[in-house]
Amino acid sequence: MSDSRRREIGTREEPIEDELAESFDNTIEEGAERLHRTWRTTLITGFFGGLEVGLGVMAYLAVLNQTGDHLLAGLAFSVGLVALFLAHSELFTENFLMPVAAVVAREGNIGQLAKLWGGTLITNLLGGWVFMWLVVQAFPQWHTTLQEAALHFTSAPFGLQSIVLAILGGSTITLMTRMQQGTQSDPAKIVATVIGGFLLAGLQLFHSILDSLLIFGAIQSGGPIDYLDWLGWFGYTLLFNMIGGLVLVTALRLLRTKELFTAKAQRHA
Repeated sequence: MSDSRRREIGTREEPIEDELAESFDNTIEEGAERLHRTWRTTLITGFFGGLEVGLGVMAYLAVLNQTGDHLLAGLAFSVGLVALFLAHSELFTENFLMPVAAVVAREGNIGQLAKLWGGTLITNLLGGWVFMWLVVQAFPQWHTTLQEAALHFTSAPFGLQSIVLAILGGSTITLMTRMQQGTQSDPAKIVATVIGGFLLAGLQLFHSILDSLLIFGAIQSGGPIDYLDWLGWFGYTLLFNMIGGLVLVTALRLLRTKELFTAKAQRHA
């Protein structure tokens, strides 16, 4: 279909399908809202995000302890991401597509993006650490399962497989946020959230926040892991989560709607 014909059919001057244009507007609006939060709001939202994803980790451990099946446990983990969505909290890795798009659209700046990323990352980990301490005290029968789950990550050698698992972890959750922005239907958004949670936890992809909670729990339960082990794993996982989310999803989505960014930049000029 030619650009002129697409303009005739759609309601936008730019050669972009109306559905993409609507999703673009939603993405920019949500990203700008996140960028312009105060420090207090950013830190509290991130802390709640760590607590709420902990619900998913708790559900994951309950099912894994009973069945030993990571796929079933991954489905149970989706509880945590659904809680994040419905409670309007967020994980650090959910802040790749929307805030970056808002910066590109000149609805925010790099300093605001750094504040959002740094504040959310630290408070996600803090909230997750607190929640896992509660889980460890409440369910001592899960300690062995928890330690085995954590060792899957900390004992993994740094190499191509670990790098790719981290890239897939970052791209999967970023694509989940893109799917959520692509519909106005809350049930459809929840389906997208369940899909993301199942893939992340069920396939044991490397995710800097989710898997850190498992590692924190293993350390708190007296497992053969310490914070240096966690830090060694966390450093490269965080990097490749960002590469997966920013390169495989965010950059390509921005390129797909570059006409809309150009038009928005011209309006700001």
